[in-house]
Amino acid sequence: MKHSLGNRLIGTNGMKKVVNKFSLPPLLHFKHFSSLPLPKAQSLHSPTNSLSSAFSLTFDATSLRSWLSAITDLSDSGDHRGALSAFSSLYRQPLHSLSSLNPFLLPLLRSAALLPSLSSGRQLHLLSIRLGFVDHNPFLASALIHMYSRCLQIHDARRAFDEARFLNCLNPVVWTSMISGYVQNKLPHFGIQLFKVFFSEEGKETVDAVAVVSALSACSQVLEKNATKWVHGLIVKVGLAGDVGVCNTLMNAYAKGSGDMEVTRKVFDEMLKKDVISWNSIIALYAQRGFSAVALNLYSQMSSDGSVRSNGVTFSAVLVACSHAGALQSGKRTHNQVIRLGFEQNVYVGTSVVDMYCKCGRVEMAKKAFDRMKERNIFTWSALVAGYGIHGRGREALDAFDKMISSGLKPNYITFVSVLAACNHAGLLKEGKYWFQAMKSDYAIEPGVEHYSCMIDLLGSGGYLDEAYGLIKDMKIQPDSMVWGSLLRACKSHKNVELVEIASRNLFRLDPRNRGYYVLLSNMYVNTGRWKDAEKMQNLINKRAMVKPPGYSMVELKGVIHTFFVGDTRHPQHKQVYKYLNKLSIKMQEAGYVPDTGSVLHDVDEEEKRKLLWVHSEKLAVCFAIINTVPGTMIHVIKNLRMCGDCHSVIKLISKLLKREIVVRDSHRFHQFKDGFCTCEDSW
Repeated sequence: MKHSLGNRLIGTNGMKKVVNKFSLPPLLHFKHFSSLPLPKAQSLHSPTNSLSSAFSLTFDATSLRSWLSAITDLSDSGDHRGALSAFSSLYRQPLHSLSSLNPFLLPLLRSAALLPSLSSGRQLHLLSIRLGFVDHNPFLASALIHMYSRCLQIHDARRAFDEARFLNCLNPVVWTSMISGYVQNKLPHFGIQLFKVFFSEEGKETVDAVAVVSALSACSQVLEKNATKWVHGLIVKVGLAGDVGVCNTLMNAYAKGSGDMEVTRKVFDEMLKKDVISWNSIIALYAQRGFSAVALNLYSQMSSDGSVRSNGVTFSAVLVACSHAGALQSGKRTHNQVIRLGFEQNVYVGTSVVDMYCKCGRVEMAKKAFDRMKERNIFTWSALVAGYGIHGRGREALDAFDKMISSGLKPNYITFVSVLAACNHAGLLKEGKYWFQAMKSDYAIEPGVEHYSCMIDLLGSGGYLDEAYGLIKDMKIQPDSMVWGSLLRACKSHKNVELVEIASRNLFRLDPRNRGYYVLLSNMYVNTGRWKDAEKMQNLINKRAMVKPPGYSMVELKGVIHTFFVGDTRHPQHKQVYKYLNKLSIKMQEAGYVPDTGSVLHDVDEEEKRKLLWVHSEKLAVCFAIINTVPGTMIHVIKNLRMCGDCHSVIKLISKLLKREIVVRDSHRFHQFKDGFCTCEDSW
């Protein structure tokens, strides 16, 4: 008999305490069940009520078989409260003996798990102990583990597992339930450790696809590759390398756990058979990581392959790729496919369409797509609010937010991030303060770092630096680099060196490898004549060999996404781009352009700074679009970082000189340039 595992991993002292914990009173009263609404006779034949299929005209209230069929039907149909309520009614009937209730336990435990209802689950556990069913039923043990895990009572789940182990009542289903429980409760290391014990003690013959998928789900939560590699080796060893479901989960484990997209792609390419989940997974994994061109290319391959049909998940993933790259042409084409194949009224696909148009700079098209939707959820409304917000249309964002509340939907954490960001981009200080307080007082949502960051930005851009700093000091949670970064940017704009130093010290502690913070402080010292302090900062940058993340810009042309990096010479048209750029620089200097060398985060002379400024990725992308489109065509560029001041000035001037409307989405917001002006009003 094996019973040492619980002591090793969880610290229990034998099963006596476990059994004592669940000792029964003389009589068992289902108080919780009794408090639930019972099925009403007049509602049993309503076609919209799941009870109608469970309690029909032929239902025999004196037959346990009829009760079991009805309760199982309720549980299977998702009416878990109804299933528990029906059992409450049965339990009060004199027609049964306790031993006759055995068949009811599995569907009832499933309902208790899926509600979830811990009190109902505990009473069912007590009933199973009283009847002695746990002693010899591994499937019941598995159901108990699942119920406790779903109710976030992982220690109770582990006790149920250890009890089954002590009673020599384990099978692969029980092992897998416990591993899955650890995954559900965000304890992946315990799940992986238990899977290794399962494999070593039970042997490879007992390891099936379900157990492996549970282990890989744990690996996807662990930010290192060794565990996934070990399970991958086991998959090959036990002959599951051809299992589509296993390979799909393996891709997710490599991508989400270690971020290794190269191995992820290798797993996908080596799959002999791929289903729609395989294609959806690989497309979504690339799209979510910003590899939009790769994701769209994969979707094209999937469509050409013809062996699988796109579904709602496919279109949502493709639309995410279009959103990230600002690929409006690809987004429109995908939207047309969504309509043609009948997915437009899928609320998740519809929400992705709204989000795509917003992030591609077409808010009016997003609103039209929104209006066509028959069903909208909190995410749909939040996407529209966020879309108005990042375009600086704060009043329209708040109007949409008011309509959402009027529709009966309750705003959540993410919705308030969108609302406060909209207030920030539009400079709506009064409204921002109101909703920041209302989310706490009216909706019981505690602000997170995203909400605080929006408020610091909003206060800082208005010049209320002391109030912004006071808000940080009053935070109930620890401010992170996002919050201190917001204060730093605000202090830079208003040249408050004292607060810049305070913010910088905290940023150096929280994010010591971020070169930008050091350079920004160094430039502040230079601007205020503190040369020795500036020199110290530069020496620190050189000593730590800090490198700025590479900036890049994307522009879509004829359905193809073109990516440019700083000083790029890899693009096939780079020579034409630089030639046009030099020609354009002469026109701009004649128009009064003066390079903003303060935007250069390098310790080099002024001439070198001017050269570095002129090869920024957004300038290259804009020039590429100009030489490849007819005059008057709107240009849309996506930048992965915040746009520098010089690029902002240059693109404003280009829009005036060439009479072009140019839209740039940087990491912070949208900039719509027209006739020498920007919608951000030079505040971003």
